[in-house]
Amino acid sequence: MVPPPAADWLALTSEPLPVAEASAWAVLPGCGGVVTFTGTVRDHADGRRGVTSLVYEAYAEQATARLSAVAAEVRARHPEVGRLAILHRVGALEVTDAAVVVVASAPHRDQAFAAARLAIDATKASVPIWKRERWGDGAEAWGTGAADLVPPSAVPSATSAVASP
Repeated sequence: MVPPPAADWLALTSEPLPVAEASAWAVLPGCGGVVTFTGTVRDHADGRRGVTSLVYEAYAEQATARLSAVAAEVRARHPEVGRLAILHRVGALEVTDAAVVVVASAPHRDQAFAAARLAIDATKASVPIWKRERWGDGAEAWGTGAADLVPPSAVPSATSAVASP
C-alpha cells in the first residue's frame, strides 16, 4: 500500500497493514500529536478461548463509502486534524495480525487522541465489515457482539478529562 498525497488514507485490503508507514505518513510539521491505534486478532472471544484465526468480510462498495463518511465526521468534529488513516484488513488473519489501523495527527495530543478514538469507534459502528471466528477445535462462527450499523454522526465522542494546552 502506498500512502496517498491527500490528508486521508482510507483502505480495505487483503494485504498486511502498513502500521509503521501509516504512523510515519501522519507526521506533519504543524502536528505535535500522532496517535496510532492498532487492533489485532486475539486468542479469545467473549466467553470463548482458543480463537486461532478470523476471517473478515466486507461489502466493499459500501465499506469504502462508509470509511469516507467516518473520515468526514472525524474532520467535522475535529477540524484541527492534520492527517487521518483508517486501514482495515479483509480475508484470513492469524492471532496477533493487525486487523485495523487508525492514525490521527493534530497540533496537540488530546486532539489526536479524540480524533483517533472517534475514528475507530465510528468505523466499528458504521462500516459493514464482519468477522468469522475460527477455534482450535475446528468450530467457527460469526463474531459475537454484532449490532445494527449506524451513521458515523450517531457515534458519540469520547470525553476527555484533560484539556489541550
